[in-house]
Amino acid sequence: MLALALAERFGARIVSADSRQIYRGFDIGTAKPTAEERMRVPHTGIDVAEPTERYSAAAWAESAERWLAESAAEGATPVVVGGTGFYVRALTAPLFEEPMLAAPKRRALAEELGTLPTAELRRWCERLDPARAHLGRVQLLRALEVALLSGVPISAWHARTARSPRVSARYLLVDPGAVLHARIADRVSAMFAAGWSDEVAALAARLPDDAPAWNATGYATVREYVRGRISRTAAIEHVTTRTRQYAKRQRTWFRHQLPGARVTVLDPMSSGASRLAAAWWNASDEARR
Repeated sequence: MLALALAERFGARIVSADSRQIYRGFDIGTAKPTAEERMRVPHTGIDVAEPTERYSAAAWAESAERWLAESAAEGATPVVVGGTGFYVRALTAPLFEEPMLAAPKRRALAEELGTLPTAELRRWCERLDPARAHLGRVQLLRALEVALLSGVPISAWHARTARSPRVSARYLLVDPGAVLHARIADRVSAMFAAGWSDEVAALAARLPDDAPAWNATGYATVREYVRGRISRTAAIEHVTTRTRQYAKRQRTWFRHQLPGARVTVLDPMSSGASRLAAAWWNASDEARR
């Protein structure tokens, strides 16, 4: 809501950097902006891919560069909003040329690794690519795939074959601190009340279980509830726990991966949050001139 208020106040355009809001039909569980909010402020980066598509950070960054240019051409400042750190990095930090990996070997390895719990994948990653061991399941699988099939960790590929960054940026890191725990529980309950299970039932009727969009936090669990395999209470508790774990990883990533000198941390619950956010915006605007 803070980003929406800033964009509305200063006539900006929002570019979503959320790796799950890109998928059409996955709306409630990814907290997409409402139709009314999109009328107030133009958004891009939302509903750009089919749920069965695999959509990479590099593909998003290529599109985002175009969205930023379009906003600038219209005389509007673009503001990138969202919590997918790898999307932000792909846009603002050097990317790397990915190694070519044989498709049959990738499929065979994916079948083997896919049976392992996330904790076990993390232990593997701590040995093979420790710099990425704190990440989520999808990123862990990718790190292990590259390390095992190429013999070189992704972190080393980054260092060896970095490309030039696409854009420079200043960051407003919104972190509500201790209240985040309770806010996540409230948000999950609100999503169920808004019809999340109905949305998932409709999606499950037309999409295969291995569609990439199902990896969005909570969706597989809600699908299990819709199919009668777990109770509503258990589903809400599980999604709340998983969301809190994901938020913890996000906070860790942003704390350690963003350039500290270009980051302003803001507690949205503080009394002067709006004033401080506006001051950050004005300072960023001056820096762009």
